[in-house]
Amino acid sequence: MPLALVALAIGAFGIGTTEFVIVGLLPQVAADLDVSIPAAGLLVSGYALSVVVGAPLITAGGSRLPRKRMLVGLMVLFILGNVLSAVADSYFLLMVGRVVAALCHGAFFGVGAVVASGLVAPERRARAIALMFTGLTVANVLGVPMGTALGQESGWRSTFWAVTALGIVGLVGIVALVPPQPASEGLRGELEVFRRPGVWLALGTTALGFGAVFASFTYIAPMMTEVAGFPPGAVTWLLVLFGAGLCVGNVLGGRAADRSLMPSLYVILAALVVVLVAFVFTAQSQLLGAVTIALLGVAGFATVAPLQSRVLQQAEGAPALASAANIAAFNLGNAAGAWFGGVAIDAGFGYTAPNWVAALMASAALAVAVASGRVRTPVRSR
Repeated sequence: MPLALVALAIGAFGIGTTEFVIVGLLPQVAADLDVSIPAAGLLVSGYALSVVVGAPLITAGGSRLPRKRMLVGLMVLFILGNVLSAVADSYFLLMVGRVVAALCHGAFFGVGAVVASGLVAPERRARAIALMFTGLTVANVLGVPMGTALGQESGWRSTFWAVTALGIVGLVGIVALVPPQPASEGLRGELEVFRRPGVWLALGTTALGFGAVFASFTYIAPMMTEVAGFPPGAVTWLLVLFGAGLCVGNVLGGRAADRSLMPSLYVILAALVVVLVAFVFTAQSQLLGAVTIALLGVAGFATVAPLQSRVLQQAEGAPALASAANIAAFNLGNAAGAWFGGVAIDAGFGYTAPNWVAALMASAALAVAVASGRVRTPVRSR
């Protein structure tokens, strides 16, 4: 694989770390800036909303820029956002820093996926996308725990300085290693692909499929402590187990998608349904629950490369904006899945109920994927 993919993965690692590391630092941030924990929690929501809004807007705004220059600009924006977060002396300025950093998130992964797929032969494109997204999975396994530990030991601002340094490394790597690539077809061409039903079906599959993962994952802590009987301190290691599953699933999904995209996606989504239904019952056991968490990570992140590849395939000719929109779809799915899972708990169905909700969402994703598979893949025209 080209070294340019490593540079993209480093950028992805920094972005993935800054997205989730704030969760482990909420008490320190709240105490230092004199706000409540729920108010500090809005720093997570603000980031997610900025990703959803920023992904299409930033990508559209840079549609005429050569893709390498676009990636460089996005990393500069990421660095600026984290510097603002590191020096923030108020809740407002920290929120601004989070929003600025998040603006680059969707566009980076969207444009980066297009660049990654263009660096390799067609039969290796899904694996190239998966390698870039490896940075995101490793961020969950290593970046977030290490960033949390650093922030707890040396103050939460030190974490954002460390992420800033990661951003600089990623920026240098992109400048040095990513070859020049042409600009997209322009905003009109990028918007034109949204007239294709296949693009919308692919985006719908993403939102439902990954929403299913988060409908369950969001409530792993109460599921494991209240139902399986794990002590609260064990949750960290269970999350590491989940993160390890993400890494395995990312590799498997990329390889499978390169061999046969849509059949692989059908199998992965069906496996996700099975894992989620099983989790309703295995959550009663510590051993089986832990194993299922790892399998959830495998099946959940095995969808990422195929889902991103499907959007690129359906948006052939002008894929950048559609690719970024797919990142927004991932985040919309995350928010919707977490909300639906919470509704099930609030309705009194218990802490395992989100797994039923997740299984229904994954089943719906499979149905939409099958419908998507019947749509003819567009042929690029000039």
